Amino acid sequence: MTTAPRNSWIKALPKTRGRLTVDAPLGGLTWFRVGGNAEALFRPADVDDLAEFLAELPAEVTVTVIGVGSNLLVRDGGVPGVVIRLGGAFAGIDVMDDIVTAGAGALDLNVALTAQEHGLAGLEFLSGVPGTIGGALRMNAGAFGAEMKDVTLSATAIDRDGTTQLLTLADLDMSYRHCGSPEDYIFLSATLQGKHGPAGAIAQKMADIKQAREDSQPTRVRTGGSTFANPDGAKAWELIDKAGCRGLVMGGAQVSEKHCNFLLNLGDATAADIENLGEEVRRRVLDTSGITLDWEIRRIGIEGAKS
Repeated sequence: MTTAPRNSWIKALPKTRGRLTVDAPLGGLTWFRVGGNAEALFRPADVDDLAEFLAELPAEVTVTVIGVGSNLLVRDGGVPGVVIRLGGAFAGIDVMDDIVTAGAGALDLNVALTAQEHGLAGLEFLSGVPGTIGGALRMNAGAFGAEMKDVTLSATAIDRDGTTQLLTLADLDMSYRHCGSPEDYIFLSATLQGKHGPAGAIAQKMADIKQAREDSQPTRVRTGGSTFANPDGAKAWELIDKAGCRGLVMGGAQVSEKHCNFLLNLGDATAADIENLGEEVRRRVLDTSGITLDWEIRRIGIEGAKS
């Protein structure tokens, strides 16, 4: 059942050309398929619509940006403020010579495929990264020996006041699973460096990445990608395995038996089940190895019963 808006600012939300939904379910927008509602969910029509909305939105209203929810856990109590999700207007991909410009809403896989079609190597790893370019920038996503900082030339973003910002690679200040740009910047696009290469070799590398994922990771299940970042000099999955957590179940959530750095929704999990399971894994790994695992999955919202 839909609940009443919790804050009076809902009534004063700016007029938009995009889609603005009050008390919007978020669980279905994530790979885990769990979580509560957003107080308001905004899907901007284009960059101008987003800029105008941010400029007029009261400064005290919290803004949270989500992509396709591949690396996201929405807590059961929902997300306060406005959640922004960039759609098709932000998913364009353009290629000029060996430079690829991709919108923040473009799927990483589609960027890799577009580069392949143009005979550009160096971006194949993106085919093994679930999610969108915006999320890949925000966490300096990587897989199969490469990461975003290796291929990013620049990015554009929009700040909380609705002003567009051009960011160099130095401005992004990327390191392992980290981007140092201000947290309230919403990425709009990235300019990526490819390199001309043999079509057959590019296609083979992408095929190898696809096969490696299918062989080693749970697919076609309700999961959220890698749960914890690899600590310096160690692999998270090995630490989890040595701590005896492979297959561990809590409520409706389970540590994957195929790859134990993945958590699964077995079908009736709550966000709390998944997060509590993750915290239990962290506790056991700390007890057995002395290493504290850092969450790689982004957790947003407040704890509590589902709306």
